[in-house]
Amino acid sequence: MALTLQCCFCLAICLGLGFWASQVEARTLDEMAMVNRHEQWMGEYERVYRDVKEKEKRFLVFKNNVERIESFNKDGNKPYKLSINRFADLENEEFKAVRTGYMMKSTGNKRSSSSNTVFKYHNVTAVPTSLDWRRQGAVTPIKDQGQCGCCWAFSAVAAMEGINKLKTGKLVSLSEQELVDCDINGIDSGCEGGLMDNAFQFIQQNQGLTTESNYPYEGIDGTCHKKKAAFHAAKITGYEDVPANNEKALLKAVANQPVSVAIEGSGFSFQFYSSGLFTGECSTNLDHAVTVIGYGMNKDGTKYWLVKNSWGTGWGENGYMNIQRDVAEKEGLCGLAMKASYPTR
Repeated sequence: MALTLQCCFCLAICLGLGFWASQVEARTLDEMAMVNRHEQWMGEYERVYRDVKEKEKRFLVFKNNVERIESFNKDGNKPYKLSINRFADLENEEFKAVRTGYMMKSTGNKRSSSSNTVFKYHNVTAVPTSLDWRRQGAVTPIKDQGQCGCCWAFSAVAAMEGINKLKTGKLVSLSEQELVDCDINGIDSGCEGGLMDNAFQFIQQNQGLTTESNYPYEGIDGTCHKKKAAFHAAKITGYEDVPANNEKALLKAVANQPVSVAIEGSGFSFQFYSSGLFTGECSTNLDHAVTVIGYGMNKDGTKYWLVKNSWGTGWGENGYMNIQRDVAEKEGLCGLAMKASYPTR
């Protein structure tokens, strides 16, 4: 009897050790698989770290992000997907620091405008049920602001490129770098952030903006090249603000031209958005700037805005996002209807 109990006890220990060993092996295999994925990702995005310590740190960030992304997609209860994009080794706060740049905090709720009471589309009564300014040739290809917090410049330039095309019939890629380097005497601060309205003010006072080819983007704060900036490829007469917290007013504006908008675009879901209708987790703490270039409606009746971003074609749907329209909150999803404006010609 004693021998039998001893044998059973030994068997239990062996089984327990075997289970523990299998779990360790499984964890090791999972860890190695993640290491391989990180190596492949590094190769795809040409990521090089300065030393082993930095690589270990970035691997842990990558691992955490991948697990969150795959858990989100597996859950499947949202109408959009996330992907392991070029930002996968950045913590969310790091991502926010270099990929946004809208200066909400410095301005509070005050809106400076060349036309505080004017909204020329106020009396518009009929708009198309859907619209995509790309189909009208009024949108330049997706650009990339890189490690520079000048989304405000890209948003303003995209809106200006749109109205210039509608007025002249020519689509010209204009210079964000001119704004980064030369629009520095007011609130706008290059890679440290800025506002679209102030960019429009600068362009108006400067009597225009030069081309991208003449003053190419470098993604850093540089010295203003006045000779390059003196060549004005496009001009505006001013700008107007869309009535705040009013998606119907925003619709009237977008039906007539691309519009600059501020948004809270720094959350995890925004960082890794890949496709589908973004209904995502965000607030109204405006920190990013994009351009609304259209709108539409899905088969299930859900309305959306079509947004052009400045994070390259590897983000979102080749650089674009569909974000839910006509939400219950008056500010719009992610605050999209709070501070919208457009240039005038």
